Amino acid sequence: MSERRFRVLAIASHPIQYAVPIFRLMAQHPQLDFHVAYCTLRGAEAAHDPEFGQIVQWDVPLLDGYKWTHVPNQGSGVESFFGFCNPGLWKLIREGHFDAVLCQLSYLRCSFWISYFSARGRGTPFMFLTDASSMEPRDGRKWKIWVKKLAWPVLFRMFSQVLTASSAGVEMMRSLRIPERQISMTLDTVDNDWWQAEAARVNRAAVRASWGLDNEEKIVLFCAKLQPWKRPLDLLRAFAAAGIPHSTLLFAGDGTLRASIEAEASALGLGKRVRMLGFVNQSQLPAVYRAADVMVIPSEYEPFGLVVNEAMLCGCAVIASDKVGAVRDLIFPGRTGYVYPCRNTRALARALCDAFADPAKLAEIGQAAGNRIAQWSPRASASAIRDAIVRTAVGAAQASRHGTGDTVDSALSTDRYTTL
Repeated sequence: MSERRFRVLAIASHPIQYAVPIFRLMAQHPQLDFHVAYCTLRGAEAAHDPEFGQIVQWDVPLLDGYKWTHVPNQGSGVESFFGFCNPGLWKLIREGHFDAVLCQLSYLRCSFWISYFSARGRGTPFMFLTDASSMEPRDGRKWKIWVKKLAWPVLFRMFSQVLTASSAGVEMMRSLRIPERQISMTLDTVDNDWWQAEAARVNRAAVRASWGLDNEEKIVLFCAKLQPWKRPLDLLRAFAAAGIPHSTLLFAGDGTLRASIEAEASALGLGKRVRMLGFVNQSQLPAVYRAADVMVIPSEYEPFGLVVNEAMLCGCAVIASDKVGAVRDLIFPGRTGYVYPCRNTRALARALCDAFADPAKLAEIGQAAGNRIAQWSPRASASAIRDAIVRTAVGAAQASRHGTGDTVDSALSTDRYTTL
């Protein structure tokens, strides 16, 4: 292993509960001098979330265990090109003497391009981390697919490395003919240890009793923002069609479709069999998953779907649409969960019936899912990211010394790397 210590800057829009465990692991590694630059502190500080439609501040620590800095945002803060405009990133990168810049910002934000051109001008390897797993747009506009087919091959070749978060993402990059040496796979993860520990503390019967439900009730859970691309109404309609005796459907989350869900549930005659929990903060979620039997993610746009990880870690079986990015890596139909064709509510209703037809099999699926997700951990993800950083930084240094373009491949032939 190279004896050198590598100075790395990660750039993120805001503190995200899923990324922080990886940042902490990266900061602990003796081979890395790891820093994070945040464009806003939304999430760690109370701020309005337009999709939840309320003020949100996560109730778990997000800023401890690693070095970070807040680069002031001069943009509007909304989801637009100039919503994130952080000019201070230019000076930070130019004067920071970093061996690599790891960018998690969208390329549709001004601050992404500030970071890219600053790193490029400094000769610093620029690595782009994306959870994209298909070219399908969130708003369903098909013309965007053709734009991506033309633009993405050019865009992704500009980066020293593209770090994808799933097998589906890797295959997509290959389909765009991105050179293999420029693709690295990381993992989209949550804090496995925290979720398992919190789930183990849950009194399942007590949580159910707080909802007025007993241990015999069959509970189906939807856990996400109530937005059109999440397709919560598909689940409501499938639940009604399935007609499972002694069953309740819970919606944990809030958003623009809440009123529509409540109105349709009433029209379908479901009454108290549908419960709206509203926004549920992080520390309360393990109890919700643990008390449920099945979690359904019916999204038509879901690059990965980290609620799948969360449910599996809490012993809750998962039914996912085939548009969910996590399906390929985590859900093996009939073994670690169920998969159905997106938008097909009849198929979803059948999956619900199948899941509750055999309680013993459902328990086996929950256990198998737990075994699978144990291997899909922040430690494995941090190790993959670190390896990609070291390969890229060593390769760039060798290319600079020898005046060649051989970067990653030459580094791989001369160095071996340990894992976190």
